[in-house]
Amino acid sequence: MADDFVKAVEDGLKLSKRLYFGKDRAVLPPKPLPAMDKSASADLYMPTAPMVYAVIQDPKIVDNPDIPSYQPHVHGRCDPPALIPLQMNRVDLEVDCYLDTAFIRVSGSWRVHCVMGSKSCDCRIAIPMGEEGSILGVEVEVSGKSYSTRLIAMGDNKDVEKGVRPEHGGFLKPHIFTLTIPQIDGGCNLSIKLCWSQKLSYCDGLFSLNVPFKFPEYVNPTIKKLPRKEKILLNVNTGTGTEVLCKTTSHPLKQLRRDVGKLGFSYEAEVLKWSSTDFTFSYSVSASHIFGGVLLQSPSTHDFDQREMFCVYLFPGSQQSRKVFRKDVVFVVDISGSMQGKPLEDTKTALSTALSKLDQGDSFNIIAFNGETYLFSTSMELATQEAVERASQWISINFIAGGSTNISVPLTKAVEMLTNTRGSIPIIFLVTDGAVEDDRHICDLMKSRLTNGGSICPRIYSLGIGSYCNHYFLRMIATISRGQYDAAYDLDSIEFRMQKLFTRGLSTVLTDITIDTLKDLDEFEMYPSRLPDLSSESPLTISGRYQGKFPDTLKANGVSGDLSNVVVELKIQNAKDIPLDRVFAKQQIDLLTAQAWFSEDKQLVEKVAKMSVQTNIISEYTRMVILETKTVEENSFTESSAKKASKKNDTQKIVDSEVPKTIFLQSLSLHIGFGDLTATAENIPPGYEGPKLPEAAEIFVKAASTCCSSLFNKCCCICGIQCCSKLNDQFVVVLTQLCTGLACFGCFECFSNLCCCGQDGQ
Repeated sequence: MADDFVKAVEDGLKLSKRLYFGKDRAVLPPKPLPAMDKSASADLYMPTAPMVYAVIQDPKIVDNPDIPSYQPHVHGRCDPPALIPLQMNRVDLEVDCYLDTAFIRVSGSWRVHCVMGSKSCDCRIAIPMGEEGSILGVEVEVSGKSYSTRLIAMGDNKDVEKGVRPEHGGFLKPHIFTLTIPQIDGGCNLSIKLCWSQKLSYCDGLFSLNVPFKFPEYVNPTIKKLPRKEKILLNVNTGTGTEVLCKTTSHPLKQLRRDVGKLGFSYEAEVLKWSSTDFTFSYSVSASHIFGGVLLQSPSTHDFDQREMFCVYLFPGSQQSRKVFRKDVVFVVDISGSMQGKPLEDTKTALSTALSKLDQGDSFNIIAFNGETYLFSTSMELATQEAVERASQWISINFIAGGSTNISVPLTKAVEMLTNTRGSIPIIFLVTDGAVEDDRHICDLMKSRLTNGGSICPRIYSLGIGSYCNHYFLRMIATISRGQYDAAYDLDSIEFRMQKLFTRGLSTVLTDITIDTLKDLDEFEMYPSRLPDLSSESPLTISGRYQGKFPDTLKANGVSGDLSNVVVELKIQNAKDIPLDRVFAKQQIDLLTAQAWFSEDKQLVEKVAKMSVQTNIISEYTRMVILETKTVEENSFTESSAKKASKKNDTQKIVDSEVPKTIFLQSLSLHIGFGDLTATAENIPPGYEGPKLPEAAEIFVKAASTCCSSLFNKCCCICGIQCCSKLNDQFVVVLTQLCTGLACFGCFECFSNLCCCGQDGQ
C-alpha cells in the first residue's frame, strides 16, 4: 500500500510538469528522481508533514485554474490515480504537552492549483504522526461545504461494509493516517484542521518532542508575492510542580511565560519557504532521586463516567542515584516461517545488543520456538563474555525461520526457569509475529502461576510484530505479570522497538510498587490493575477513577536495586488545567480492550466504545465516519436573513438544515486487531500484501489499454478493444502477458514523458 502511494506521488509530480504559472514563478516544477536515486524515492515521497494531494484519475483535467494553457490532448485514465501534492498557503502548529503526552493541532490552507476551474477531483489528506501517534480528528471547509470526522460505536449492520472503500480513509503506515475529501473544484482553497496525540520520548530526565513538520519544496506556492506566515505555539505543563528547563529547540521560539512546572513559547515569521525540518523540543524535569505525585480532577458534565479522576506518576531520578538490580533474563523468540527475512534478522541484531548490555552478575537463557522448542542451555547461564559469545554463535546457527507457532510450551518453560530466583529481577522477553488458538488459556495459566508466585514473580515484556499476532493477548500477559508491552507494526521499526523494550526491561530501578491507601476508597479502578516496575528509561504513570474521600497523604512503596525498601512521598494537587481524561484515554482504552478480549465481557466492550466516542480515540469497537454538511452564507439563505446580514454589514455562515451526508471509513483499528490465525498458519510474513487478481475481462481491458503514441501530435490514445467477460481465465492470462510485453510502458508513462512538459520549457 505504501509502495502504491509512493508511485502515485511520483506519477503526480510528472503530471504537474504540465502546469504553467507564467514566467514569474517562485519555484521550478518538481522533477522526478534520477534513475540512480530510485531506491531513495520511497522515503522522499512519503509525507513528512501534513500534506494534501489532488487525486487525478483523468489527466486531461490537469491545468492551472488561473492561467489556462494549451495542453496536449490525452486519452485514458491514471490507474491507479496519480497524486499531485497541493500547494500550501498557510500553516499554524499548536502543541500542548501534559505529563508524557502531546496534543498536536495543525491548521492550514491548501489550494487545488493543478485542476481546471471547470473540473473537480478528490483530495487526499495525509497526516504523519510521531511516537505512538493517535489520530483525533479532521475538519475541512471548502466551497460551501464542511467535513468533519466522528467516531461511532461499531454496529451490527453489515451492509455498511459494502460502501466502504480503503481509499476513503485509513492508515498508509501505522503512523500515517490518510483521509479523502470528495469532489473539490479546481482553484478552491481548503481550510483544514488536523488533530492527533503522540507520546514524548524520555531519557535520563529529559522529555523530547518530535512533530513531523518537514514540508517538501514543491508545496511552496509558485507566486513570489504571496505572503507566507508560519506560526508555532507551544505549551508545556509537566504536572509535577517542579522547575522545568528548556534544553533544545528546532525553531527560534520566544518565551511567553514561565511558571512552576509550566512553559509557554511562540514562533511567528514570514517565510520564503515552509519549514524544512521537523519541530523538535526538549525539556528536563530531572531530580537526584525518585519522586512522584498525584493529580486529582473532577469529571466534566458531559462525561458518561461521573466518578472522580486521579493520576499517580513516578519519575526515576538521575543515573547517579540509581542502584542496579541483578537480573535473570530469558529471551523467548519466535522463529516460525513468517519471521523469515527482515523480522528475524532485526531480532537477532537487537538480541545480540541486549546480551552485550548484561552485567556479569546477571544470568540469561534463550528459547527459540516455532512448532518445537529450542534451548540455548538447559539452565541459566552467567552473563560472562564467553557465555555471551557462545550465545551469539548459537543464535546464528539456530535462528532459522520455519515451522508453525506454539507459544505456550516455551513460555511455560521460561517461567519454570525463573521460579526460584533470589535477590534478582526475573524477566521474560517474548517476541512473536503470530497468533495462537490457546491464547486465553495461556493467560489463565500465567495468571495462576505468576500472581501466586510471590512478590517478585517473572515479569513478561512482550513485543508483537506486524498485524497478524494478537496484540491484546500480548498486552494482557504483560499486564498480568507486571511487565510491559510494545509493538512494531512497521517492519522498519522492529529493531528500534525491540531494543527500546529490552532496554526498558533491563533498567529497573524500583520494583514491587504498591499504593495501599487507595484501597480504602469507596470505589476504586486503576489502569493498569497491577503496577509495573519503574524503569530508568521512562516514568511510570497510573490513572483511574474513584468514589469517596481521597486521602490527604499518599505514599508509594517499593524495592530498590539493593533490595532495600523505598518509600516515596506523593504530593497531592488538583489538576485544574490538565485534561486527565484525554491524557490517559488511549492507555485506558487499550488496557480495557485487552481485558474485554480476555473476559469476553460485553459490558466492557460497551464501556470501551463509550470512552472511544467521548475522547475521539480509535478503538476496536468504534469506527470513523466523515460528516459532510452544506454551509451557505446567511445573506443568501433567506430574504429575511439577507436583510439581517446587510444591517450587520457582515457575512455569517450557518449550517443547512439538511441531514449531514455520512461517509463510512473502514475499521481503522484493524492494523492492530485480535490476531489472524489463518495468516499465522500459512506463515504469511508481517506487512505482506498479497496480489489482487482482477476479473478476467478487467485484466484484458487493462492490458489492451496501452499507448499508441503520436509524436507529431504529442498525444496518447487507448486501443478500443472490446472483450467478452466469459473468456477462459488461462487464455486471458496468456493474452495479458503478451499484450503487456508488446505494449510501451502504458499510456500514462508515455504522455508523462512526452507530453507533460510545462509551457515554460521545463
